[in-house]
Amino acid sequence: MALFTRKSTAAPTVTEAPVVDPALAALTGTYTLDPAHSSIGFTVRHAMVTNVRGSFGEHEGTLVLDGTDPANSSASIDVKIASVDTGIADRDGHLVSGDFFDAEKFPLMTFRSTKAEQLGGEAYRITGDLTIKDVTRPLSIDLEFNGSATDVYGNERVGFEGSADILRSDWGLTWNAALETGGVMVSDKVKLTFDISAIKAAPAA
Repeated sequence: MALFTRKSTAAPTVTEAPVVDPALAALTGTYTLDPAHSSIGFTVRHAMVTNVRGSFGEHEGTLVLDGTDPANSSASIDVKIASVDTGIADRDGHLVSGDFFDAEKFPLMTFRSTKAEQLGGEAYRITGDLTIKDVTRPLSIDLEFNGSATDVYGNERVGFEGSADILRSDWGLTWNAALETGGVMVSDKVKLTFDISAIKAAPAA
């Protein structure tokens, strides 16, 4: 017990305050995703030999950025499942059916962040809860900050792009078909991709 009660004679340690980049500090605020200039997509192996790519055309979300302390940042995104587009209508219809997403019963895929961290330079990682159908599991997304700009309409914008690999079976998306040559029609591994442009909200009056 003496280890915890002994009075220390060492000089107190002085912790230096972190240096805050004024350019990043200026980005602090709430941002709304711009669906016209953002993309949320996926890539999955098909028939063991090629990749199928798709995206969700309808989504909305909010980013809360803290440029002085990125750990205080957060993200909330809702994706409309029925907006899936792989370029083939029959395939899209199968994806929204009960075999896969069951969009009629579960119309949204959602992400709610629980942690944000700066990995170094322009690299960040955001961790949160991804909900597909009635299953919620943790997901970490590695992101690159692409910068900020004021567009021709005077909107302050930020951009991020990133990706994450998941196993669709973890969210109950287990439909498949065996191939005569071995293997399965659709791989379990899916790569999610994010290309995000968001507009800063005007400060409250």
